[in-house]
Amino acid sequence: MSTEPVIPMVDTLAWHKPIQQELRSAANRVLDSGRFLMGEEVTAFEQEVREFLQANQTVSCANGTDALILALSAAGLGSGDEVITTPFTFFATAEAIVRVGATPVFADIELETFNIDPLRVQESITNKTRAVLVVHLFGLPARIQEIQWLCEEHSLLLIEDCAQSFGASVNGRMTGTWGDFGCFSFFPSKNLGGFGDGGLVIAKTGSMAEQLKVLRNHGSSVQYRHEYMGYNSRLDEMQAALLRVKLKYIARYNDERKKIAEDYRSFLQGMDILLPAGQGHVYHQFTVLTDQRDQLKDHLASHGVASALYYPVPLHHQPVFKGFPMKQDLFVAEQVSRRCLSLPVFPGMTKAQVHRVTESVTRFFSEDRAEFAYWFAGAAP
Repeated sequence: MSTEPVIPMVDTLAWHKPIQQELRSAANRVLDSGRFLMGEEVTAFEQEVREFLQANQTVSCANGTDALILALSAAGLGSGDEVITTPFTFFATAEAIVRVGATPVFADIELETFNIDPLRVQESITNKTRAVLVVHLFGLPARIQEIQWLCEEHSLLLIEDCAQSFGASVNGRMTGTWGDFGCFSFFPSKNLGGFGDGGLVIAKTGSMAEQLKVLRNHGSSVQYRHEYMGYNSRLDEMQAALLRVKLKYIARYNDERKKIAEDYRSFLQGMDILLPAGQGHVYHQFTVLTDQRDQLKDHLASHGVASALYYPVPLHHQPVFKGFPMKQDLFVAEQVSRRCLSLPVFPGMTKAQVHRVTESVTRFFSEDRAEFAYWFAGAAP
């Protein structure tokens, strides 16, 4: 059992230590203003995100799940509509589809990227399909251009779940800007992580953005007049002010994540990672697959290294989706969910910590164990 301090999945204290004074100043600015909802900080944050992502329209909201629900609602999706999405993601992706009354249709993923497979998307399209909800999982963009072409060919809406991919890009174009809507989460562990909950939606057009603004405010555009059944989903001024500070450093943070990933590759010899051309991974997670996942997780814990299972149960096996129609086998998602293990990666992680993680992984596979195949997100099997 290790006596060294545990290496966590995310160390927010190490992450924020260099900018503590800026964060305190931003918090004090909000306290001194006396304005805590829908003020100048929120407006400025939306504008700064719009400029960074080179997006058309940005509308903030209370959290990443609400971002998905607001986008689906603004798109007019509801009862009788099918939305194709991945079974290998956090529950909120499919939860949002059901919340607006539509039906999630799961299409299998690619082993090389853990993202939804465009070929399986195409196989899932029916006359009830209205939209495709793509997840850019673990910070690696999906094959968004191919999926965009599919959506155009079949006149489908394209919605991007970018909860884990803030700052990721494909051919120089940021995730979230390819579809009709791009949905972001600012949960504390995300690449652009806040200090509580927060979310944002990119909209392709001004009319879509106006609809989002009405929906996030109880379906009201004029006080005490309500045109729609909306939501109470507003980003508060404190979160916006603190996120504005971190947004200034997001490129640096993502570069740190990439460097940690490079160090992992360097230390773990013989496990070359090949990423699809033109894709810009930002490593929200660094995920391995191994047939000895649970044993490796226990081994790491005994050496003071945290690890996490993202995600051990694919969505089509969740109890709430029992009885939902299955249009195809989801073999890859099921295999990946049994073998996936994520290693620590966060801004502020030291080289010594990276070495401890890789040393522990290497030791596990070298202690008179059988050779097992294992891959990294973005790697060819």
